[in-house]
Amino acid sequence: MINREDMLELTRRMTLSRTSFTRIAGCYVDRDGDFDGSFNTNFLKLSAAERTKKLKLAKEIPFSPTNVNLKKYEFTQRMRKPGSMWQLLMAMNECGLKNDALMDTFYDVVMEKYRTSSDYTILVFHDRYDIPAKASDNERLWESEEVFEYMICAICPLTGEYEPGKPECGFLFPAFTDRSGDLNHIAVFQADTGRPHDEILEVLGLMG
Repeated sequence: MINREDMLELTRRMTLSRTSFTRIAGCYVDRDGDFDGSFNTNFLKLSAAERTKKLKLAKEIPFSPTNVNLKKYEFTQRMRKPGSMWQLLMAMNECGLKNDALMDTFYDVVMEKYRTSSDYTILVFHDRYDIPAKASDNERLWESEEVFEYMICAICPLTGEYEPGKPECGFLFPAFTDRSGDLNHIAVFQADTGRPHDEILEVLGLMG
């Protein structure tokens, strides 16, 4: 189960003044599933208006109702073998999204499996969160306990000229469990639990 407080701890920092997002990468896909361009840039190089828009999209994933729209899944030992999606996600995270070849491989898997009737965009955000230590009375101490390095992916329909709408699905990897990075789990987001995009589970290698 996902602890709501863990997610709120992350989302509280997703503001213009507090964000520690390092990078944003993404690609555009037309309704036929064909690639329509990509980008990969330092998050702080975006204009303040763009950063605000993109933070709002990223925040949708961890801020969504926990254990309803956002659920935790395990990568079993079998799912973590060489050549797996888990291995690709680990590599993307470790390089901070800076390796375009890894990003293109990820986009290709999504484009192959994702099903939608509209143009859409795949957005991937990278963050490094210095987790502040907590005293026994839960008061925050200044020194950092751990740096949680993670990605948020949001798959969004395009509502205008390359303008993403609210995410339909996405994920947070690694999972954030007990205020710590959890490499063997991933938190998967579905906007519509009645009609989920189960193909995201297929993309992530979590099916079967």
